[in-house]
Amino acid sequence: MFEPQDGVVPKDDALIRTIDLSKDYMLGTDIVKALTDINFQVYPGQFVAIVGRSGSGKTTLLNIMAGLDKPTSGSVVLRGKDIGKMGEKDLTQVRRHTIGFIFQSFGLLPLLSAFENVELPLRIAGVGAGERQVRTREMLEMVGLWERANHRPYELSGGEQQRVSIARAIVNRPPLVLADEPTGELDSNNARSIFGLFKDMVKEKGISVVSATHDSTLLSLADEVKEIRNGQLENSVVSESPERFR
Repeated sequence: MFEPQDGVVPKDDALIRTIDLSKDYMLGTDIVKALTDINFQVYPGQFVAIVGRSGSGKTTLLNIMAGLDKPTSGSVVLRGKDIGKMGEKDLTQVRRHTIGFIFQSFGLLPLLSAFENVELPLRIAGVGAGERQVRTREMLEMVGLWERANHRPYELSGGEQQRVSIARAIVNRPPLVLADEPTGELDSNNARSIFGLFKDMVKEKGISVVSATHDSTLLSLADEVKEIRNGQLENSVVSESPERFR
């Protein structure tokens, strides 16, 4: 068994790993088991898709991996350190520099332009103006939106808004990106384009991507597919009907 000790684990090739991870919620007087004994690892430069029906536990798993929620038991080990043993200051640094998070609802600030939305994490991190300009442009060019840099979110399509949110998530060059149903509000063409962009990020930037989805038509683009069913993780067979995951 791979056990963390005092917040530090033995040398491991995985970028992030969950160990016997479980999460329970109270619903009235009942205990709802959202996740049960999840053992899962992601390696550098890997694109992993997590599939499952709505309410299966995909979002809960990603939130715990990002340090946005705490497990009932078990641990998340990121680069050899148990994030459950980190203080809030260290967790903040992890979220700023090590993990990029992409939301289904885009999460863009409506009064800021695409450029300003992508630049914001760099401002928060204290990056100088010249470097901010270079890196923000690089990210917007990578997602094909430099010509739309001065547009605000309401002037962009859903697919364009999600591309801006992806650029924002990786502008600080995190080694890991977690995406929660990033194609849930997009049509099939835009959805496939977003997953193709993830594939390019892995290949060209060496970024690891973990994306939750219920769209089984996109899974052929991932290096590995895991399914969450009734709060438990298993290898997925993706040839089955897409209706299984809705």
